[in-house]
Amino acid sequence: MRRRNVLKIAAAASTSAGAGLLVVGEGSGAPGVATGLVVPAAAGVGEGSGELMPGMKGMAGMPGLPAAGAVAPPPAVLTPFVDAMPRLVDAVPVSSTADTDHYATSIENSYVQLAPGKPTAITSYGGAFIGPLIRAQRGRKVAVTYTNNLTAGVVVHLHGGHVPSPSDGFPTDELAAGASRTYTYPNLQRGATLWYHDHLHMMEAVNVYNGLHGVYILHDPAEDVLDLPSGRYDVPIFLRDAYLDVDHTLYYDPTLTWTALLANGKARPYFPVGQRQYRFRLINGSNHRTLTLSLSDGTPLAQIAGDGGLLPAPSVAPQLALSSAERGEVLVDFSDYPMGTQLYLQDSALGQILRFDVTETCPPESRKAALPASLATLPVLKHPTNTRDITLSLSADTNYFYINGKVFDPNVVMASIPVGTTEIWQVTDISGWEHNFHIHLVQFRVLDINGVPPGPSMQGLKDTVPIPANGTVRLQATFSDYPGKYVFHCHLLEHASFTGMMARMDITA
Repeated sequence: MRRRNVLKIAAAASTSAGAGLLVVGEGSGAPGVATGLVVPAAAGVGEGSGELMPGMKGMAGMPGLPAAGAVAPPPAVLTPFVDAMPRLVDAVPVSSTADTDHYATSIENSYVQLAPGKPTAITSYGGAFIGPLIRAQRGRKVAVTYTNNLTAGVVVHLHGGHVPSPSDGFPTDELAAGASRTYTYPNLQRGATLWYHDHLHMMEAVNVYNGLHGVYILHDPAEDVLDLPSGRYDVPIFLRDAYLDVDHTLYYDPTLTWTALLANGKARPYFPVGQRQYRFRLINGSNHRTLTLSLSDGTPLAQIAGDGGLLPAPSVAPQLALSSAERGEVLVDFSDYPMGTQLYLQDSALGQILRFDVTETCPPESRKAALPASLATLPVLKHPTNTRDITLSLSADTNYFYINGKVFDPNVVMASIPVGTTEIWQVTDISGWEHNFHIHLVQFRVLDINGVPPGPSMQGLKDTVPIPANGTVRLQATFSDYPGKYVFHCHLLEHASFTGMMARMDITA
């Protein structure tokens, strides 16, 4: 059975466009999904169903979930495109040495404004809904000292990072309340848009939902020759969904319909742009939702990079699908749109989620760079020395999803891999449900999906990949540099946190 995600999604609304502005592609979202005020789509929506999807029934009674029989508060009614989408705030090093930039971040409870009206209580890195934006340089180390000012433990994971085991964020390597720890990132991999988030055993889904996430951009000087948009015109956009109740509380219950779509921590905002080309780094930070993104006037999205950095060549397509944790970088050229144009980024299920307003005056581009035919040369695939079978299944009582017939035990090693080994992993779903799959430590190559070579958008380096229901994806990875304990798991966070869909791998010296 195919599913988009485990959440029931609905969005409906109506409003008029702002006077005096040319609206491009209004009403061209998903069929049956209007755009404007976000309200419950039907009677009963917003009330917990009381039933968890198969494979999630083991969640019952877990910390962070509503008590059995709890009545959910009604959802907030949100007017879209009232707030501007903020630019993420750059982290500032507290010190620098010849080879390392040092940062310090507090993990704390805070209040932020996600939508007009009441503030929302969150758990945060540094007090903001999206943590400080760390800008790193390839070949220069970053050391981040996190101080946990919460009353419970946390774990920090740099998603997509090629890092030593002590800094990877193994789920039980807890940073206790009141303690500090320094995570060190070598940044020897290719330039890419990464992100960091909580990874605490059995609490990752709740902690990430409540705001423990941030963006980490690794710049590679090799990109400079391509003359891609930079500085103000290189914009990370962190997208995720949520259930905001009538008091603007981030209410966590996976049986509810989550219709609040947040872009850089604002509900369906607008973003002023100028008449020029932009590079948008799109990150899907949703717990479960797959976003299928497009522009409202039908202009194709020119994708130039994925999880692990630049693609070999641009992938130009009407839509870009990103499952939970995947990233996609796109070029959007506003130079041919008249001043005053409104253009929407839309999702196939939620409709219009971000409005671009062509209202900003900007210096003319020195020259209008053509879309490069070639972007990057990928490393030559090494000869694999082992093929590993990974099977995703559903328990007989439908309470748990399994990896190779087991739920996660942090003390049980499912895969022992000598450092430097190149392997092919055949990841097969027999549960009848869609998943996605994330391996720590490595960036891998997708060889084929159900025997078919990947399309252009998946031909680069990856760290997270969708697994089709009853399908097989073959991956190839080289486990280099760092011995130690790591994990691989489904990155639908409720599956990894509550149903045990995770496994330990040890890279041996």
